[in-house]
Amino acid sequence: MQNKADIGIIGGSGFYGFFEDTGLPYETLAINTPYGAPSDKITVGEIEGKRVAFLPRHGKDHRFPPHLVNYRANVWAMHELGVTRVISPCAAGSLQKHIKPGDVVVCDQIVDWTFGGRPSTYVEGPKVIHPSVADTYCPELRKIAIDSAKKHNIEVHETGTIVIINGPRFTTKAESQFFTNQGWGVINMSQYPEVYLVREMDMCPVTIALITDYDAGLVGDVPAVTHQEVLKTFSENNKKLLVILKEMIKNIPVERRACECEKTMHTS
Repeated sequence: MQNKADIGIIGGSGFYGFFEDTGLPYETLAINTPYGAPSDKITVGEIEGKRVAFLPRHGKDHRFPPHLVNYRANVWAMHELGVTRVISPCAAGSLQKHIKPGDVVVCDQIVDWTFGGRPSTYVEGPKVIHPSVADTYCPELRKIAIDSAKKHNIEVHETGTIVIINGPRFTTKAESQFFTNQGWGVINMSQYPEVYLVREMDMCPVTIALITDYDAGLVGDVPAVTHQEVLKTFSENNKKLLVILKEMIKNIPVERRACECEKTMHTS
């Protein structure tokens, strides 16, 4: 096999392997980066005639909490493999009643609420660049994700702002209610700086948020969310996610991109 890939998948909580159960041949790569080692080794194989790379965001044994994931190394490794499209599935809590546990949200906006505690850029001088990412997610990939879910009758929300908190703790009810009152859709701990770093590498990002629970402040008497509950629901959603991913891989045109993502660092 050649150590190159067209499409990258960075799996979240409960999604630690992609090729192992497919019966398809794949190779396992250890990639070094200027930012240290990625969260785990990367598996690379071929699906629908396209080279796909998979990396578990938190490591296969979930050893890295969200605030300690080496996001820069993970994204750099994907770029090093030649990836141009990055799919970032993640577990997320709902901040709005119409977004139900078990639903899928293809996010269109992001709010960073991590307060700068994570290394979040490759821009460290001496050249100063200010990338424009007003619309962070790739519109072409978003459409493919939405169409893929609809084709298989999976409940999908076509828009939604995802707010990223530092973790590893969940929100208080007051914090959660504040986010809900802003009109934001879902909450997560890992999408920033991951998707932004993808843009800094002139790659295309898309987030598929799988809703595991209603967040603490949405309804006054909802039970407090637990990590075990999140993993249980995310595990139940894995079959749904795999259907979407395989349909997306089939429909992503790797030979060309009908978006501006590849010009992020060239037009800044």
